[in-house]
Amino acid sequence: MQLYTAQSFAQRQSLVVTAQLQQAICLLQMPNAELSSFIESQSEENPFIELRLPPAPAPASALPRGVAAAADDDWDRVASLAADPGPSLYVHVTEEIARLGLSAGEARAAAVFLDALEPWGWLGQPLDVLAARAGLATDEAEALLARLQKIEPAGLFARTLAECLRLQAEEQGLLTPLFAAVLENLPLLAAADLRGLCRACSCDMDELKAVLRQLRGLNPKPGAMFDAAPSPQRPPDLVVTRGPEGWRVDLNRSTLPTVVVRADAAESFARSAAPYVGERLSVARWLARAVEHRNQTTLKVGVEVVRRQRGFLEEGLSRMAPMTLREVADAIGVHESTVSRVSSGMMIATPQGTFPLKSFFTAALSAREGDTAGSAAAVRHRVRQLVQGESPEDPLSDDAIAKIISDEGVTLARRTVAKYREQLNIPSSVNRRRQALVTGAL
Repeated sequence: MQLYTAQSFAQRQSLVVTAQLQQAICLLQMPNAELSSFIESQSEENPFIELRLPPAPAPASALPRGVAAAADDDWDRVASLAADPGPSLYVHVTEEIARLGLSAGEARAAAVFLDALEPWGWLGQPLDVLAARAGLATDEAEALLARLQKIEPAGLFARTLAECLRLQAEEQGLLTPLFAAVLENLPLLAAADLRGLCRACSCDMDELKAVLRQLRGLNPKPGAMFDAAPSPQRPPDLVVTRGPEGWRVDLNRSTLPTVVVRADAAESFARSAAPYVGERLSVARWLARAVEHRNQTTLKVGVEVVRRQRGFLEEGLSRMAPMTLREVADAIGVHESTVSRVSSGMMIATPQGTFPLKSFFTAALSAREGDTAGSAAAVRHRVRQLVQGESPEDPLSDDAIAKIISDEGVTLARRTVAKYREQLNIPSSVNRRRQALVTGAL
């Protein structure tokens, strides 16, 4: 046996994930606001990068026929502004405590109770714990709590749901013996056991329903009204409008950032800094190209999605067509993972509302021969429609819903209806009937 050494040469190709490639991949899934923040942070480190908003409109000549890019359709910024929410719960209660005329010691103890107030208006800690922290005896803490519970709106500083509702009922003159008995048996009401509640309260069904109508007028979370102002809606990254020649898609110009390379600034640097200037200029030019590539890829994905979802744009969720990432990727000539990254964080404004771009990718369900396959999103919408239109006295079972949708052309199993119903947070038919009893719909 002989041992010897030898050298051989071979060529091979492999993809090296460089730092710039990783950054380019991250740029694909950044929404406009996040992209602006990223470019701004880069401009702080690189003197040759400048963030500018908004850029010039993109040309529409390269888009497919029938789906064009809009020229200057900016998102209405005024519509995304939140209304003035007014004072917060903490500020409101602080002002009300100052009007109670408490002594200095009581005011310090009241501050302990205020710190324990939950956003919905209840106390978040037991009274004995708060009394020990405030240096009060139990009876003193009870007396202070009774004064704090006089603060408007009624129900603040309650320790339980029953106490919160009791405070409001007392203020409105509703606290009859029957009303108090109902509050003592709230678990039966939560289980929609109205017959059991009648037995526990020694009343008939008509008397109980009269109390329940009064109970539904109370607010179980009185503190939530101070923090209930809606947060500003995030502006979309893509805007869809209908023009004379069909549907048009555009990048949202009011929030879309662009990178300006300040090459002229390099002349102000000394020759000794030439290596630094060259490296920073290279980074700036690469970032400008990467952002432009991100914008063009986003626009291509949006255009293809709109082309495939014209039925949804014209008629709503009931016409949502099945569509996969691979179909869009093959149509625009990119990898499936690229479409997934682009659609993961983007929002698109349509005449039907503003939706995550990802929500347009939905699986196809089997259909009868000759019928068009429906999408999972359209079927979920149909399930919601059927439940909303059902009779409260005779709610539709999962089997009944499956039969109705199957008769309409999409083959659907009962377990699929149950799965979609749970995704939509719709209770079962039994629980829906119980809720109808509690809410007085029956």
